[in-house]
Amino acid sequence: MKPVCVLGNGQLGRMLRQAGEPLGIAVYPVGLDARPEALPIQQSVITAEIERWPETSLTRELATHPAFVNRDIFPRLADRLTQKQLLDQLSLATAPWQPLTSAAEWETVFSTFGELAIVKRRTGGYDGRGQWRLHADEPPILPAECYGECIVEKGIDFLGEVSLVGARGHDGTTVFYPLTHNLHEEGILRTSVALPHPDIGLQHQAETMLATIMNALKYVGVMAMECFVVSEGLLINELAPRVHNSGHWTQNGASISQFELHLRAILNLPLPTPVVSVPAVMVNLIGTAVNLDWLSQPLVHLHWYEKEVRANRKVGHLNLSDISTEALKNTLHALVPLLPPEYANGIAWAVEKLK
Repeated sequence: MKPVCVLGNGQLGRMLRQAGEPLGIAVYPVGLDARPEALPIQQSVITAEIERWPETSLTRELATHPAFVNRDIFPRLADRLTQKQLLDQLSLATAPWQPLTSAAEWETVFSTFGELAIVKRRTGGYDGRGQWRLHADEPPILPAECYGECIVEKGIDFLGEVSLVGARGHDGTTVFYPLTHNLHEEGILRTSVALPHPDIGLQHQAETMLATIMNALKYVGVMAMECFVVSEGLLINELAPRVHNSGHWTQNGASISQFELHLRAILNLPLPTPVVSVPAVMVNLIGTAVNLDWLSQPLVHLHWYEKEVRANRKVGHLNLSDISTEALKNTLHALVPLLPPEYANGIAWAVEKLK
């Protein structure tokens, strides 16, 4: 099988490499400043763990590589303006939105969207950065350089947040995991729960939406779609053209992980629907030092990224899965004293989702 070069050498690239090893697939996560001649680029299939990148000698060479899968799709989805325009063109439901070009538009924004508006940078900005929540009864304080570089959305009073992780093969085959329930705090994903038997209506709606997007783009590989759950169904929040944090539970909770599924798709290997037969929980480890006592719990799988621990930085995750929801809940309760206090809310939320 051809080797795979992954543009970006963070934790997603690392986990793609780990997923390739049992299959005999050589995966090379590469930093943006890597020397092209030091890598088997010409013989490789190229993928990415990031949506946007600066111009370097490596990215200049990759720009014309014939096996750079989804190369022209990344910039289209990395820009929230062109991403939203795509969803509108496909008649897929999102929060009402518009480009934000000047401060003179605020009166119109609030009269159209109501009391709460969410401003997002068109490019960059994730885990709560590059985003602002602005209320109609407060002066809209926003850095001047944001105008023309942001979109603004109506704040949604949602019932919950879910994501769908799916994949599309070169032949147009699409496969999906069950919907993942997600809890974000300050814009950062804290906890995810996946159930083997999701709500049939929401699952079908999500699969139809994501298949429509992937087919329209002729996308190949894993894509994640984050959605708000509202009374009418789903509103698409954002797309990620790559493996995704909310799919990490698949490493231990599905027959095929999202990382292996992505490699299968881009290398044109068989792409069956992954089997998910038990509930699964993922707890993000954010700015928290490793605690080997977590491993005293037999259901806990620790995935540690070997990154320097800093505030608000994702440094690892814990996966739990079992046929017994009671065993899962008991393990989550046992983790509470082994984690900093700020994890208690996310764990209580996961326990509630497992009922």
